[in-house]
Amino acid sequence: MIDRRKIGTFAVVTIDNPPVNAGSHAVRQGLIAAFAEIAADASLAGVVLVGAGKTFISGSDIREFGKPLSDPQLPAVIEAIENLAIPVAAAIRGAALGGGYELSLGCDLRIADSNAVVGLPEVGLGLVPGAGGTQRLPRLTGVPVALELAVSARRVKAPEALSLGMIDAISSGDLVEDAIAALRALGGKRRVADMPLPPCDGEEALRIRAEVVARAKGRPAAVKAADLVLMSADKPFRQALAEERAVFQEIRVSPEAFAYRHAFFAERDAARPDNADAAAADVRVVAVIGGGTMGAGIAHSFLSAGYRVVLVERDDEALAAGAARIAGLRTEDLARGRLDEAGVARQAAALTGSADLADVVAADLIIEAVFEDITVKRELLRRLGTVASADAVIATNTSYLDIDAMAEDVPHPKRFLGLHFFAPAHVMKLLEIVKGASTGDKAVATALAVAKRLGKQAVIARNAYGFIGNRIYNAYRRHAEFLVQDGATPQAVDRAMRNFGMAMGPFAVADLSGLDIAWRMRKAQAATRDPAMRYVDILDRLCEAGRLGRKAGAGYYTYASGKAEPDPAIEFHIEASRTAAGIVARPIGDDEIRARCLCAMVNEGALLLAEGVARQASDIDVALIHGYGFPRWTGGPVWWAAHLNAAERKAMLQRVAEAEGTGFKPGDVDSLVAGLT
Repeated sequence: MIDRRKIGTFAVVTIDNPPVNAGSHAVRQGLIAAFAEIAADASLAGVVLVGAGKTFISGSDIREFGKPLSDPQLPAVIEAIENLAIPVAAAIRGAALGGGYELSLGCDLRIADSNAVVGLPEVGLGLVPGAGGTQRLPRLTGVPVALELAVSARRVKAPEALSLGMIDAISSGDLVEDAIAALRALGGKRRVADMPLPPCDGEEALRIRAEVVARAKGRPAAVKAADLVLMSADKPFRQALAEERAVFQEIRVSPEAFAYRHAFFAERDAARPDNADAAAADVRVVAVIGGGTMGAGIAHSFLSAGYRVVLVERDDEALAAGAARIAGLRTEDLARGRLDEAGVARQAAALTGSADLADVVAADLIIEAVFEDITVKRELLRRLGTVASADAVIATNTSYLDIDAMAEDVPHPKRFLGLHFFAPAHVMKLLEIVKGASTGDKAVATALAVAKRLGKQAVIARNAYGFIGNRIYNAYRRHAEFLVQDGATPQAVDRAMRNFGMAMGPFAVADLSGLDIAWRMRKAQAATRDPAMRYVDILDRLCEAGRLGRKAGAGYYTYASGKAEPDPAIEFHIEASRTAAGIVARPIGDDEIRARCLCAMVNEGALLLAEGVARQASDIDVALIHGYGFPRWTGGPVWWAAHLNAAERKAMLQRVAEAEGTGFKPGDVDSLVAGLT
């Protein structure tokens, strides 16, 4: 696990803990033993600490955080490095994150390769850096930069890290040899702990603290991390170091930290295939059929990940419009610093366009992203079957439609599946991979590999209306509408859910998406709707009045000023709906709003799990966190429900059942949450 060798008068200590060199107890033990031997070797002039394989240390072993930590702990390893009489250089290849980056901060130099990434992501796990990160980093970057880095938990690539002072140099050749050369030039110890703090304007630091904490929604870990960074300017280093460790030990066993860790492991599990032995196809060329808003976003995602893309449209005019949308996304990335001019040129060269469907023949993966109409999609798939390569994986981008019905039109349906991208496709991280009855393991393995390269969070679902995410979100939205008909206002529902932690309230989301989308779907389902089931027609009334959402200047809110504002005019439509339904409005508080909305989600999740649409309960949490803005610090709706009192959960679910009435189908919520407590 720890290998030690000599190159001349320099020791090279290699951490070898595959697959990502996590900083486990065994790694810490090995490092302590190695540095003890080095301390006794008077012939050495310096030490290079490097990771085996493609990474330095990706972070501490997160599985240890919920348990009592075993000695030696990471601060002891860093102390052993600092106590050496000879300098130590961290040779950073790949990731040095969390405890890995803190370990490098205990070294005298940090030399990185050009592809390295460093940072302190602990706040994103409901933690704070606990091995000196909040005290050493400000001595390299200054307090303002350290505040942003520690609280945002963002990962920093080597060029930016060098400009910020997080690393000392970028290797231009052999990483270990460059680290040895840097040690020779240094000539002695250079402890970060001994460095003076760069001058800092106290008021400016407090302003930045307020900004970064607000962006982190004031979560406890963000507040504590920010205050620890500020402490670096107020207290002696060793005292502040001890206080940081105490805060870390306390917060790592908080309910929020456990929820974050649940989400972390759930994300890993969601992206695991049912058949681990299935080989993915080698995808190099991707064809995207349809260059509308969604298709352009999908194409841009693939171009950004280094794929060659063929964009296919029905005619030259539509093709030009689709190409312009993709070019606009590149321009946006350039303006935001996500791309440079060379990257823009590379992506432009990797895109070809065609108005001839036959040009998909060279594609390894074909994604249709045409209008959300099953007749249109089935006709396209029939045509694709005559021109696509027999080996190509074929996918439909659909939010609700029947994958199995579409598979009937695809030759060799084992290669066919759903890839449900979320809008905007180049931004949203969730990708639902939908398995039909005929979908083969190779197609799923290919989709998972593609999702990883795209930087998407994959969740596998079985074919069903709305799959996992939209079906649960429909239950949430339906019960939000019940609440308004019962007496709440749309803004009260939105406010209560935002205060819970949702990125947006359900009615603000509806306005943003466009009310006509749901209206069109409701009208299509009207003939098959059970008349005994509760149905809220407020949205229908708004659409009939021309209030189609943000794009029309009015929906549940008015947008006359350019931003969402409550509009007394909708009270007429709400009252008309109540009167028609024979409902007398009553006051409804935030607690009831949250209970009914959240338990509607949980109940629907229980149904999905029982039906086999979701493979495991934790997949539901991943889908809602990454696709619908559910607050990560709660662990997701299932984790949230699992940590309610059983009697309280039962009472909340009863209110959901009473609100829906006829047609309510109770799920086995106790079974859903059983594995997560």
